[in-house]
Amino acid sequence: MKTKDFYYDLPEELIAQTPIEPRDHSRLMVMDRQTGELTHAHFYDIVHFLRPGDCLIVNDSRVLPARLYGEKEGTGAQVEFLLLTQKENMVWEVLAGPGKKARPGTRFVFGGGLLRAEVLEVTPDGNRIVRFACDGNFYQVLDQIGQMPLPHYIHQKLEDKERYQTVYARELGSAAAPTAGLHFTPALLEQLKAMGVNIGFVTLHVGLGTFRPVKVEDVTQHKMHSEHYELNQQTADLINQTKRNGGRVIAVGTTSCRTLESVAQKEGCIKASEGWTDIFIYPGYTFQVLDGLITNFHLPESTLIMLVSAFAGYSHTMQAYQTAVQERYRFYSFGDAMLVV
Repeated sequence: MKTKDFYYDLPEELIAQTPIEPRDHSRLMVMDRQTGELTHAHFYDIVHFLRPGDCLIVNDSRVLPARLYGEKEGTGAQVEFLLLTQKENMVWEVLAGPGKKARPGTRFVFGGGLLRAEVLEVTPDGNRIVRFACDGNFYQVLDQIGQMPLPHYIHQKLEDKERYQTVYARELGSAAAPTAGLHFTPALLEQLKAMGVNIGFVTLHVGLGTFRPVKVEDVTQHKMHSEHYELNQQTADLINQTKRNGGRVIAVGTTSCRTLESVAQKEGCIKASEGWTDIFIYPGYTFQVLDGLITNFHLPESTLIMLVSAFAGYSHTMQAYQTAVQERYRFYSFGDAMLVV
């Protein structure tokens, strides 16, 4: 397939700039993936489309306030760092801008000196490997001076940092939110549990490579970035029990989906597993675990819309996106949701 096959025309005003309040009042498009039939609802209506014995697999990764603004020692030149991947204790791979100011050996200060950094090396793709130093706990300092790494298409300031976190986020490490989970409230999760829907947790730390555009014409030539995942024994047992009992395993978000399918490919079944994955799912992929998917509406020509197309079917997916535009759904990270079952 060609990358251009996944293009659709999106009016800019449909890109959500702020989250809906309350979280579960966003809209929900429900797709029957066998027929392509669409139903329009709100996210709190999801209780009507799930069944006792189903299980939702959610990504509990927590977003780091990973955007840092600082200055170069000596000159005071302004610089911006975006934390990408932790390499070791205080050593991180970062995106630095402007890059020409961040040569190896250069030192920077952030938050008036609360955090200090030295560039160690430049990676082949232009990122920087940086060693940080601070007095006290690095993550507490980061929480004090860092800003949420909102996607480039969100231009409005986020008033509450927690609105770019899921209500169940607990494992620090993501450079972007697993946004399909932003629609859940504690009350909605309790309502689902009360009706017999189980909740299982995986961790996949979302890297910015998730949003990296596909620049090759032939989809199959695209290389995915690598992200760290963990699936524990409790979740593995829940998934296997759900399957044995005839329930459905429904991934909340493309990150949860990629974690499940990565484990199934690596281990040959679902069992406790931890590691790095660069799995790329596009039409033609045979799913081994998934029975359903909750996801937001993604960028044209992105690996995310390709994953949805692999699960829901290419023609069904592109038709659903056309309908979403016509019906004025809100798109991307703070936008509305789709349930595919």
